[in-house]
Amino acid sequence: MSRLVRLLPDRFTLYLICTVIIASIVPAHGQGVVVFGWITNVAVGLLFFLHGARLSREAIIAGLTHWKLHLTIFSATFLMFPLLGLALKPVLEPLVTPELYLGILFLCCLPATVQSAIAFTSMARGNVPAAVCSASASSLLGIFLTPLLVGTVVANAGSAPISFDAVGKIMLQLLLPFVLGQFARRWIGAWVHKRKAMLKFVDQGSILLVVYTAFSEAINEGLWSSTPIPALLGLVVCCAVILALALGLSALAGRMFGFSMEDRITLLFCGSKKSLASGIPMAQVLFAGHAVGAIVLPLMLFHQIQLMVCGVLAARFGKRPEADA
Repeated sequence: MSRLVRLLPDRFTLYLICTVIIASIVPAHGQGVVVFGWITNVAVGLLFFLHGARLSREAIIAGLTHWKLHLTIFSATFLMFPLLGLALKPVLEPLVTPELYLGILFLCCLPATVQSAIAFTSMARGNVPAAVCSASASSLLGIFLTPLLVGTVVANAGSAPISFDAVGKIMLQLLLPFVLGQFARRWIGAWVHKRKAMLKFVDQGSILLVVYTAFSEAINEGLWSSTPIPALLGLVVCCAVILALALGLSALAGRMFGFSMEDRITLLFCGSKKSLASGIPMAQVLFAGHAVGAIVLPLMLFHQIQLMVCGVLAARFGKRPEADA
């Protein structure tokens, strides 16, 4: 029964589903799109400001000494995933629409999650300090690397290229608030750290706002009428295949490089996950003028699949005998 419960969508995923349904029934129109766009930009800026105020620089510095593990995780996140997206094009592209495949490529270029990667590593009794360092650094590197990777990968895939001017927009919307938060940390860091519920509310609320705005625009452009049911089912297969290969290759790399069990667990959960919190705001900037709703749909689906699969794996690792820890 407990295993079945872990496979069910979590509360936030249900919120995402409800948001998509609301946007499909009552999408924002005209001036409402502009208003929601401004509100969303403010919410995302506040989110990264609070993350900057909360993130400990000491934790990042402390974990930098394990460079071999971090380099392997970053290679999985920013090299293995994009290569998988391109190499699997003959298999994946026929299963989905061109917009959904573009979303798959975008998904492959994103940084790792922070909260869930650390949570699953802790649950599986892995190297938590290394997970904190790696996941946090991945989130920061993604602000620079994701726009560059998207521009390169999308161009190689034969789609319309993404302007590299988006790097500046990403920095303005995400990095600048984060840096300001780090600057303000000495005054508000302790206050923010004690209010995890507030950060979670801003985190999830900003994502829901971006999802509603993106899907409103997509619905106005005929997202569901142009996305057949077989393509949606094909998208489930695509996300499952990519996750399975990412988990398998991460596990194989951990054994090949001779990492300890704790480090292999960290590599598994930090190297196979993709960030919904960073991905959706980035998509809004990088794909301005595109069907953003269709582009973020693969990320939303992959997010739920990775949570369910990694939840089961973390529980299994966590139950291993102490001698294997």
